[in-house]
Amino acid sequence: MIPDGVVTWAEIDLDAIAHNVQAIKAFVGPNVEIIASVKANAYGHGLLPVSRTALEAGASRLAAHRIQVAVTLRESGITAPILLMGHTPPSGVDLVLRNHITPTLVDWETARLISAHAEEPTPVHVKIDTGMSRYGLEPEKAVDFVRYIASLPNLRLEGLFSHFATADQEDLSDAHRQLQRFRAVHDELERLGYPIPIPHMCNSAALVTMPEAHMAAVRPGLLIYGMAPSPASAPAFPLRRALSLKTTVIHVRDLEAGSAISYGRTFIAPAPMRVALVSLGYGDGYPRLTSNRGAMLIHGQRAPIRGRICMDQMIVDVTEIPDVLVGDEVVAIGPQGDDEITAEEVGAWAETINYEVVTDLLPQVVRVYKLNGYYPAPHEGLEQWASYLRALQKTW
Repeated sequence: MIPDGVVTWAEIDLDAIAHNVQAIKAFVGPNVEIIASVKANAYGHGLLPVSRTALEAGASRLAAHRIQVAVTLRESGITAPILLMGHTPPSGVDLVLRNHITPTLVDWETARLISAHAEEPTPVHVKIDTGMSRYGLEPEKAVDFVRYIASLPNLRLEGLFSHFATADQEDLSDAHRQLQRFRAVHDELERLGYPIPIPHMCNSAALVTMPEAHMAAVRPGLLIYGMAPSPASAPAFPLRRALSLKTTVIHVRDLEAGSAISYGRTFIAPAPMRVALVSLGYGDGYPRLTSNRGAMLIHGQRAPIRGRICMDQMIVDVTEIPDVLVGDEVVAIGPQGDDEITAEEVGAWAETINYEVVTDLLPQVVRVYKLNGYYPAPHEGLEQWASYLRALQKTW
């Protein structure tokens, strides 16, 4: 159900989310945990419905990057383990502990603070930088750091992880070097008497391209949402795209040859043409760089974007699409008729990646959730999702 007055929305198919999680689970096998990445508002798809769906469909843990996201999950009633992959500032230590969030440790001071404030054994994960030069501990410091953690009260080393930089490329030689560095650290810790119950390294790309790196758990992100990180890392198992971005025709008019369209006069009508104004712009998170490059679907046909995209609206060419009327549905991402515009295609127009296209969609774009073909009314609320999902679990 589309809420009254809404002219721009994203439809999120939770059945597709469930299907993708189950397909990943079947691929990695029953002995490998799925840590579902739900950072950045579940890649723009909606944090709470996606998290609940992923857990009901077979994920055993969630991963977030920021404390506020993890706390939101806890306050919504989610009890599954939540890995905080990002930094825990001193001001966030009590929040992490009070909400039973699993922190990632990469420095001595954070480890000391968490130990000092913990009142019970607290699971922690250590991140090793094996080649990203981003967040993580240098491999040569790992043994001393783990020894330090073991010396502190109320810290329990549960996991050791790293992150691949190039597992989505055809040449996996650097990814294999990263895996070797990680295994060297893991094996040395095991040899010294520091067992790691949950080593994990695979993002979506590596999950597909490097099954030898699955270990105890994998951390899929983009795959859960029905997209592949790259053509080289597209899985053999089928995915279902979960997000469609839709809007509405709000005005139709005829232009004379020579008419300029939108800011900067970047498009001049070469002949008489009919255009439609649609209610979507860069203020919604749709990329402005697709101006004069991209297209929308109306009546199952492509309507090219003409002129610069504005904050809340844009103009598309409907000269070749008959009978376009105010109120007609416009598809910016997703299928309509026999055609489909993908996030990858929009990303190509905008010179970016599918990740950015979906995560850039702002909260003002209303998310409408579909489950088993049913669109719950807005008043039914997020608290209903757990019971919906349990009832439908047998159909998955």
